[in-house]
Amino acid sequence: MTIAPDPAVLHGMPLFAGLDAAALADVVRQARTARIPKGAQIFAQGDEGAGGHALIDGRVKIVQTGAEGQQVVIRFIGPGEMFGTLAMFMGGVYPAGAVAVADCVEIRWTPAAMTALMERHPRIALNALGIIGGRLAEVQDRLRELSTQRVERRIAHALLRLVRQAGRRVEAGVEIGFPLSRQDLAEMTGTTLHTVSRTLSAWEAQGLVESGRQHVVIRKPHALVAIAEDLPPASR
Repeated sequence: MTIAPDPAVLHGMPLFAGLDAAALADVVRQARTARIPKGAQIFAQGDEGAGGHALIDGRVKIVQTGAEGQQVVIRFIGPGEMFGTLAMFMGGVYPAGAVAVADCVEIRWTPAAMTALMERHPRIALNALGIIGGRLAEVQDRLRELSTQRVERRIAHALLRLVRQAGRRVEAGVEIGFPLSRQDLAEMTGTTLHTVSRTLSAWEAQGLVESGRQHVVIRKPHALVAIAEDLPPASR
């Protein structure tokens, strides 16, 4: 379903930071919004890029699949974040797939429209480069973790990143505010479902986390930071 966007949906989006009202109105005129049900694939890895996307509501999982079928969760996208735009700078092909992990509303632009907007409003291109640079730095951090850290630390780092992105205070601690499976965590940290399950069960026994079906609450964030940073046991 395609609906006409409201200019208010752009407020707070880093991609359009620094644009004046006239420029934002121009951006909206070139856009379309769509509702996407939970579980739907927004685009597949290798598909021809259909332009730039930004999430208004919901949560999107970006997944890359290897030649032998193994999957890596690259990132979870939250409201206000762009996704899929990298295809415009990589020959027009999506380097990863996108799946809605909750009911979503997105706003999108065709490649021609996004290119024209960047030419008319260079601030958009500068913002996009800043966003992509930040994500590249995050990927480099994750690669370093995979190469140098034991799996317990990698899982702790992944949970802390998700807390920073989508954590919300609840009575028991800090809840990751979208469905998150143990398989997702395994695919984010380069390990197996069995290892993630064993690690979370051990942390539950210590009172550090609560986890259920696609549900994680961090009960003791400081203890998780201590694990991630490999602090001595006395500091935990």
